[in-house]
Amino acid sequence: MSDKLAGYYENILSELGEDLERDGLKDTPQRAAKAMQFLTRGYHQNLEEVVNGAIFESDNDEMVIVKDIELYSLCEHHLLPFIGKCHVAYLPTGKVIGLSKIARIVDMFGRRLQIQENMTKQIAEAIMEVTEASGVGVIIEAKHMCMMMRGVEKQNSVMSTSVMLGAFRSKPATRAEFLTLVK
Repeated sequence: MSDKLAGYYENILSELGEDLERDGLKDTPQRAAKAMQFLTRGYHQNLEEVVNGAIFESDNDEMVIVKDIELYSLCEHHLLPFIGKCHVAYLPTGKVIGLSKIARIVDMFGRRLQIQENMTKQIAEAIMEVTEASGVGVIIEAKHMCMMMRGVEKQNSVMSTSVMLGAFRSKPATRAEFLTLVK
């Protein structure tokens, strides 16, 4: 764990007027540093490492969908969490990816300072790259603490983003099938 990062948290707490010797805060800078390193571990991962060769030959060319992948990220504007779910679909062309690897790709991009719009595109492009699919669709639905806890304080707002690549963009029937199956 970074002592330097823990030092920054000490400074933040002091600037907020907190007493770092208070019982509840004694180890907070170290815990906060460790938590932040965990929450941003996606910076230390890459697509090749995450997929780890889990691409398999398949003659299936029908839509593969993984729904409701839990998603946790931090808004790059306020460093506050956004939490939701991600739905991923692709049309294989001779290769399929190990099921858990899709969730790991979502986590890799989620565990970075992000905006939801960019993350949706990054996930779609990564799935397309590793599977060489004829199309990929990704939908993310998330609640943003930066909107719920501060600013306009809207508790029930949910942001939805989607990226459609290949056949999901060019073929309305493919897109419609995906949207129907994730609802």
